[in-house]
Parts: sequence; C-alpha cells; structure tokens
Amino acid sequence: MPITLYDAFVPSARQVLGAVRALVDKAEAHCREKGCGDDEIAAASLHETMLPFTFQIKSVAQHSFGAIEGARAGVFNPMSGEMPTDFASMKAMLDKAEAGLAALDSAELEAMIGKRMIFRMRDMELPFTVENFLLSFSQPNFYFHAATAYGIMRARGVALGKRDFLGQLRMTMQM
Repeated sequence: MPITLYDAFVPSARQVLGAVRALVDKAEAHCREKGCGDDEIAAASLHETMLPFTFQIKSVAQHSFGAIEGARAGVFNPMSGEMPTDFASMKAMLDKAEAGLAALDSAELEAMIGKRMIFRMRDMELPFTVENFLLSFSQPNFYFHAATAYGIMRARGVALGKRDFLGQLRMTMQM
C-alpha cells in the first residue's frame, strides 16, 4: 500500500507539534519555579548568532499548519505573521496550528499533489510543487526548529528528556 502525502506529513507533524506545546508548558513551569520571566525564555537562543526561542516556536507553527495554508494559497512566506512574545501567545500559536492540522481533510491534501507553489522571502522566490515543498522544505525546517526549541530549553535548565521531544507515539495495541 503506498503512503499518502497526508500520511507522510500530517501525523508526524501533529506528534511533534504536541511535544513542542508540552515543552512550552514545561518551560513556563520552570520559569515560575525559578522566578524568571517570560521575556527571559522568549529571548533565549543556543548561540548569539541564532534566532530566539520565540522564533523557533513560530517556525514550528509555520512549517506545520502554516505550510498547509501556504500550499492552499500557492505561496509561503515564513516572515509573515506576528512573533509570539510570551508563553500565552506561544501556546495559542501552537494550539492554532494543531487545530488546523486536526481539521485537515486528507483528500484536500492529496488533491494538491502536483500543484505549483512558491516559497517567497524578501526578494527570493523558490518554485515547488506542493508535495516537494512540504516534504523537502517545510518538514525538515519543522524538525530543525522543534529540535532547536528543545535544545534552548535544555540549555536553560528545563528538565527534559528525549521522550519530551518524541511526543505521543502512535503505537499499535497488542492483541
């Protein structure tokens, strides 16, 4: 049985999106326990040349459901939309992405296969088909930003393990 575009993109995006959402909850609890403010975590990065935690969270949302919205529109611009500023706005952004993916009909995504779309950032435009955009551009970016958000929180002392990155596994039941 061949795998569908929906199966290749959506279930794993939802799994890790849920893990990142839980990561934000743990980061918030860590801050409350340690007495640090939202802005301290929001501005945290792994290196001075890297973008902050808030950008990583925004990018996780953009490269999951935002990528689907871009496929629908025929153009994806990662610089669009507001940057979250605190834990509440980070959670709202991730919740919106999850709700969008949960509501996505697999037939709609399958019908987009072969459709042309553009990645646009400033003066740069890259042409894709929807499936190549989702699987060769957004999916790797999604995992990069999810892993970077996780790394930032680990570096800040938030108690996390590998299981926190994996999220809810899709296991079969033993019979």
